[in-house]
Amino acid sequence: MYIELKAGQMIGPGRIGRVSFSKTGQTIYYRGKTFKKRKAAGASKANYYDVETGEEYWISGCRRDGAHRLYGGRPIEIDEDVRREYATDIRGMTVFVNQKKV
Repeated sequence: MYIELKAGQMIGPGRIGRVSFSKTGQTIYYRGKTFKKRKAAGASKANYYDVETGEEYWISGCRRDGAHRLYGGRPIEIDEDVRREYATDIRGMTVFVNQKKV
């Protein structure tokens, strides 16, 4: 999944990583964090929030064309454990297999 910290800004740090879901799909777990689905997106375009800190996040599936960010900008970190799967299965490329950022 693509995970971008919004924290009151339109463009925040983003990363691609493996998440798990609750049975209802309303909660996402990633790297020790728990994210709950927001009722409505605000001006920051956040759709989840961190239950511990309240920080807002945009979390979505990865896009085949690589245009994960709504507003462009910074490079995106890719977790080591999903790098190969992201490059080959999602992007259909081998060029990203060893890159930490795209």
